[in-house]
Amino acid sequence: MRDYEEVSAFLGEWGRFQRLVFFLLSASIVPNGFNGMSAVFLAGTPAHRCAVPRGANLSGEWLNASIPLELRGGREEPSRCRRYRLAALANFSALGLRPGSDVELGELEQEPCLDGWEYSRDVYRSTIVTEWNLVCEDDWKVPLTTSLFFVGVLIGSFISGQLSDRFGRKSILFSTMAVQTGFSFLQIFSTSWEMFTVLFLIVGMGQISNYVVAFILGTEILGKSVRIIFSTLGVCIFFAIGYMLLPLFAYFIRDWRMLLLALTVPGLFCVPLWWIIPESPRWLISQGRYKEAEAIIRKAAKINGIPAPAVIFDTVEMQDSKPQQQQKAILLDLFRTRNIATITIMSLLLWFFTSVGYFGLSLNTPNLHGNVYINCFLLAVVEVPSYVIAWLLLRFLPRRYSIAGTLFLGGGVVLFIQLVPTDYSALSVGLVMLGKFGITSAFSMLYVYNVELYPTLVRNMAVGATSTASRLGSIIAPYFVYLGAYNRVLPYILMGSLTVLIGILTLFLPESYGNSLPESFEQMLKVKCFRNGQQTTGARNSKKSPEILVTPM
Repeated sequence: MRDYEEVSAFLGEWGRFQRLVFFLLSASIVPNGFNGMSAVFLAGTPAHRCAVPRGANLSGEWLNASIPLELRGGREEPSRCRRYRLAALANFSALGLRPGSDVELGELEQEPCLDGWEYSRDVYRSTIVTEWNLVCEDDWKVPLTTSLFFVGVLIGSFISGQLSDRFGRKSILFSTMAVQTGFSFLQIFSTSWEMFTVLFLIVGMGQISNYVVAFILGTEILGKSVRIIFSTLGVCIFFAIGYMLLPLFAYFIRDWRMLLLALTVPGLFCVPLWWIIPESPRWLISQGRYKEAEAIIRKAAKINGIPAPAVIFDTVEMQDSKPQQQQKAILLDLFRTRNIATITIMSLLLWFFTSVGYFGLSLNTPNLHGNVYINCFLLAVVEVPSYVIAWLLLRFLPRRYSIAGTLFLGGGVVLFIQLVPTDYSALSVGLVMLGKFGITSAFSMLYVYNVELYPTLVRNMAVGATSTASRLGSIIAPYFVYLGAYNRVLPYILMGSLTVLIGILTLFLPESYGNSLPESFEQMLKVKCFRNGQQTTGARNSKKSPEILVTPM
């Protein structure tokens, strides 16, 4: 029986139909870019201090002195969460005493912000932090908001593949687009932090599901050579374009509800795509719906201006072809031998800590020196060359050294930030950009490397397990950012150290470049310390590299 590639070869690789599918599916990823990082501005925490009510009966001097100073970042700044007890200040003001000369401020009793907070409007007009006072005792809710979004991403990554296998690529693609757009719109009307967060979790589910299904649909429709470009540069760069649009929207729209509305509207432009983007012919064939698959291929031939053969699918041949029963694999198979268990554990750590570095640097934008909007835009722009470099490294250099080298670059420069004097803020920002470049390049190469390490029986399971580790890393990444509110360099020290250590660990993994994909456990490559001087199992003489697939998430 002829396979799908042979049947559809007459369409060519880069006709008008393929270009249409390529760019429309890539464009559908753009909303994922700004929704994935929207918490940077929706949950931004502006400068704040305790509010002093107008009826406090304080003189101008005592009003200015009502907030105690505390050491933060090497400088004395007004406290964010404490004030001097207003009743005592009112008495001193009524007696005509002056702060500092008549009354020693350091000896006065303090109290929490009983009358709320005053927020600076220099950067944000309003955020969910100012809306529901998520500061001081409630500041833990800010990283939890972002973490729960990534919990939704974790859940969505589990169910999206199963749903698209059951109900079809196209229907699930547009259903998850509707979930992402619809629940983002509902967030605008949130009346409490709890309501906003629950809706944000559902948005996370739709966001990753849309991304995954668009990726699958594109790789199944497009030919082999175009598929590689789509899965490396097409999807990734359009994600980065969406990421770049986020700070542009946020700069001109400083209110979080209006910003959320602006980020929701582009999702509506995807509605007409329903009548343009086809279902996956491969999926239709797997369901026995040959006539629908043939209709799509004939339409593609018409769009490309190519005559279609009289018979595309031989129905009798198709129905007589029965897939061979495959051996079932379970999760424990990833630990069945010492070698595969070591590879699995090292891979899980690699994905986990690389994800922490990627999302930690992305979400830490508000803690950088300088303009938060420019910094976020630069962090998005730097992803484009990082994906191009990753693609080139995968084509021409060994996997271990490419991944380890970019991790050393990313982790090393991030670790160096602690040594930069506070006055050299531009240098610190530049090092963060360089660190993001290295970690993003490494992150985008992990998928390929992971696919090449495992045999066919457990390959999908291994990708699922390591992707789960990546999601868990993204869930805890906001808490690395949270530490930056107390010590500016602490997140960089932690992320830089972990990234360098995981880069060292990568060097002990086997090298897969130039080897055929393993089909069995016996053909798996050996961890470096287990080789015992023997030749690594695998087709060493093969010059052909496996097909390259890269995803940024």
